[in-house]
Amino acid sequence: MTEATFVEWLVDDGAVVADGQPLYSVETDKVESEVPSPAAGTLHQAAEPGVVYPVGTEIGTLDVPD
Repeated sequence: MTEATFVEWLVDDGAVVADGQPLYSVETDKVESEVPSPAAGTLHQAAEPGVVYPVGTEIGTLDVPD
């Protein structure tokens, strides 16, 4: 897989999320998948729904508390 379509954010920009909470949905030519948060923190969105992004593109950031 070299690219995927960003489908939607599942939480609001600036929301505090839990470790493992689904953050967003992506679609490839074979499947649509929800992607979980790798840690607890505050989400800052950068990706736009409906856009095709190369794998590895930064689509947002997660501010993790110290």
